[in-house]
This record gives sequence, C-alpha cells and structure tokens, in this order.
Amino acid sequence: MDPEDKDEPKNSNPLVAYARYSEIGFVIPAAVFLGFIIGKGLDHWLHTKWLFLVGLIFGAVVGFIEMIRMATSLSADDNKK
Repeated sequence: MDPEDKDEPKNSNPLVAYARYSEIGFVIPAAVFLGFIIGKGLDHWLHTKWLFLVGLIFGAVVGFIEMIRMATSLSADDNKK
C-alpha cells in the first residue's frame, strides 16, 4: 500500500457524493441568514436602521465566494479520480 493512497478517501458510495454536492445548496442561505442576523444585531446595538442591508449583501457575497470555492474543490477532487 502506497503512502499516497492513505490521503485519498474512498468515495465510491453515491450517497457520499450526493452529500458533498448538496452541502453547496446550504452555503448561500446560511451565509445570508447569518449576515442578516449580525446586521440586525448591529442595528439594535448602534440604533440604526440600515446595517441589516449591509449584512445581507455581505452574507450573499461571502456565500457565493464559498460556493465557488466548494464547487471548484469538488470538481478538482472528481478529476483526480
């Protein structure tokens, strides 16, 4: 057994692949929701009414960036097989 084989997980199960790809669908809503909550908290703390929008936009941008990272990583992993 080569030491290089230990680093690569055996993902022949289709449910594992499905779980990895379905995770992408949760990234954007989770980031947007977290940005909204943080923005609402800052609005309450600083007595403003617009920071929730900044949180929404920031969360959407971060969510899309993370989705692109995950998709390229999964694509690279699939190409190695």
